Amino acid sequence: MKTALCTLLSIYAIILLVRVLSSWFPRPYHGPLRIAFDLLYDVTEPLMRPLRKIIPPMRMGMVGLDLSPIILFIVIGILQRAICR
Repeated sequence: MKTALCTLLSIYAIILLVRVLSSWFPRPYHGPLRIAFDLLYDVTEPLMRPLRKIIPPMRMGMVGLDLSPIILFIVIGILQRAICR
């Protein structure tokens, strides 16, 4: 059980990293890449949305900075340290 949870946390961290990196590119309108983008958003958005309500994205000129992935990475790291030792 402990190993499975540690593995899931690691996989989620990788998915979150891919989501962050994919945000640098425009979302395709159709095709397999659109399905992949939608899947990334479907998996990560349920945890990021509540964090955005607490700490909304910061606007710096025309660029927005969303801190929710950073907070989520910190939470995942804390959970991994607490559970996966």
